[in-house]
Amino acid sequence: MEKLTFYALSAPEKLDRIGAYLSERLSRDVARHRYGYVCIAMEALDQLLMACHCQSINLFVESFLKMVRKLLESDKPNLQILGTNSFVKFANIEEDTASYHRSYDFFVSRFSEMCHSSYEDPDIRTKIRMAGIKGLQGVVRKTVNDELQANIWDPQHMDKIVPSLLFNLQSGERTESPMELTERCFRELLGRAAYGNIKNAVTPVLMHLDNHSLWEGKSFAVRCFKIIMYSIQSQHSHLVIQQLLGHLDANSKNSATVRAGIVEVLLEAAAIAASGSVGPEQGLRTTGFKGLLCVSGPTVLEVFNTLLRQLRLSVDYELTGTYDGNTNIGTKIIKAHEERQLQEAVIRTIGSFANTLPTYQRSEVMLFIMGKIPVPGVHPALTSTGSGVCYLPAQVTAGFQTTNMLTALPSSFLEPLLSFSLTEDPEVRLLVLQILLSLIDRHDNRPKFANISSISDISMLKLKVDKCSRQDNLFMKKHGQQLYRHIYLGCKEQSSGRQHYESLFALLGLLSVELANEEVVVDLIRLALALQDLALSTDEGLPVYTRCAVHALAAAYLNLICQLTTVPAFCQHIHEVIEVRQKNTPYLLPEDVFVDNPKLASSLEKVEGDVLFLQSKITEVLGGSGYNTERLATPYVPQYTVFSVSLDLKKDFFCVCLPLVDSVGMEEQERERRRQVVEKFQKAPFEEIAAHCGARASMLQSKLNQIFEITIRPPPSPSGTISSGYGQSQSRSVPIYEMKFPDLCVY
Repeated sequence: MEKLTFYALSAPEKLDRIGAYLSERLSRDVARHRYGYVCIAMEALDQLLMACHCQSINLFVESFLKMVRKLLESDKPNLQILGTNSFVKFANIEEDTASYHRSYDFFVSRFSEMCHSSYEDPDIRTKIRMAGIKGLQGVVRKTVNDELQANIWDPQHMDKIVPSLLFNLQSGERTESPMELTERCFRELLGRAAYGNIKNAVTPVLMHLDNHSLWEGKSFAVRCFKIIMYSIQSQHSHLVIQQLLGHLDANSKNSATVRAGIVEVLLEAAAIAASGSVGPEQGLRTTGFKGLLCVSGPTVLEVFNTLLRQLRLSVDYELTGTYDGNTNIGTKIIKAHEERQLQEAVIRTIGSFANTLPTYQRSEVMLFIMGKIPVPGVHPALTSTGSGVCYLPAQVTAGFQTTNMLTALPSSFLEPLLSFSLTEDPEVRLLVLQILLSLIDRHDNRPKFANISSISDISMLKLKVDKCSRQDNLFMKKHGQQLYRHIYLGCKEQSSGRQHYESLFALLGLLSVELANEEVVVDLIRLALALQDLALSTDEGLPVYTRCAVHALAAAYLNLICQLTTVPAFCQHIHEVIEVRQKNTPYLLPEDVFVDNPKLASSLEKVEGDVLFLQSKITEVLGGSGYNTERLATPYVPQYTVFSVSLDLKKDFFCVCLPLVDSVGMEEQERERRRQVVEKFQKAPFEEIAAHCGARASMLQSKLNQIFEITIRPPPSPSGTISSGYGQSQSRSVPIYEMKFPDLCVY
């Protein structure tokens, strides 16, 4: 062998004849079953291949590969393994010259077939399968970086390689199967995938999981995609997410367990893409999911749109009982509990996606979701079956941190969110409060307001209070009255329970420590006193529990705000009233109301005197400390700006918008006015209603014309005015490029 090697190196032009001779000998020995000589000839070919790297090596390689193919075609396991080992040695050689005509199609097919070996002897079967995996690994190494070779990433090859690897990845235990070797090979394949090849590598994975019903078990599908996400280059992660979303859409009418499996995989993939964590054999991942959704691939709203569409479909399937909306023979029957599990999985996934986004995108996503989710009351059937849908915005706000409230709660999101706080569904109202608390709490004060109490020293709470920023002042100036109004109306809801009042107290507390300047403090005190008046009123017809709860809430909050203002006389008055209540009317304090078994009074007819907080007294003591006495002396009344009435009359819908600007009027008057409007549209003749609407439309058009006249009027012109044909002066419009501007205006 040493002499043969020396000769081949000295006369490389003879190498192809040497290869042809050895190939001929080996073929003859295989045919005659002289396997000892076969091994000797193959060893000689291997050593020559390893030693010679001259330009004429290509012709020798052809002879070498011919013999490897001969061995792989044999039905003898030992020869198959021998041929595979030789091919792996060849695959690890970096050739000096490229080959233009070499084909590896046979090797891909044969090694894939070996990966599925069903040989009777389990030990030999394992060896054959491992040889097949090593062979595929060798093909990938040999071809993946050589542009002149056949493209290993083509579907015709990937559709054989990937399923073969997955078959071994799922079979048996690690000690009895080539699972560990398969995983290394799979990771290596994915790690070499460039941007344009990701789809061809992932598509066979999706098809394999489909064909073998592997989504439903979840664990194997999740494991596969964990390997994929940790192995590919991090900047390509969004391509995998995109394919999973498309596959979820393609399986819209498949069983809930299949869809739930895909969603679970999507959840895991998104978490890995966003985490920047260290994965096996990957090192630190530096690109988070925040950038992946924005740079290329699916946009943020496309991702959420797909998930919300699947959520809505699932709710529809659960309501109708079938996938196609009818009861034709042969339609699949829906299992309600499976659909609900799917809905929960989608909601978790939406939360996971949203938690990776920056503040401004979260606000957009929350608004987008609010516009997509079904509203209880508007879609009554969803109140019981699809109530989980309404928890989506809460998922988005989980872990939400922001410094600018104007960005976190823009009008486009806050207004529709607050509209949900007035729905009849107590769960949705509680949800809205939870969302607001998540968004407003920027210093982790929320847990400190978890329990309502009239604590004598709030320093024990260790609240974190920062000076109110300019943006915070602007936010409260813009939205404060809306928040006060919804807190006030939320306290009136008779279906509110302990959790609602605890959340309302937390909201009042957070407003006080996060967003309160002197003006806001005054408004919050006025609001608390208005709540006391609400609890005293018998006109509302509130039950005893609600009235006691509102009294207790007002007491707990005034106890908190008086200590935050640090005005001794204010604190003294509040504490005196609380002490009297503790002795005489404990059912007006949170310690007796917000417990598992509330201790309530049988009647609240004689709540008066020393057990009440006095607006006059509070105005007096705070006025002496520099607070605005005029505002303090003015009782708080919730402001109503626009009210819409929608009625179904003669199968036509009329919407009448009535501006109710009397913010200081009594709420009873407003309620009577609304009742009259509704009664008019219910009982008045159709012609009268049509005439009324026509008159309002004409008035509206007149106002619009005035606005248009102001906004469309030609701009002032340096060239002055000209006279019209009727002797009136008229602005002459001069093109901008003809106007003369001072030098300071030009840059």
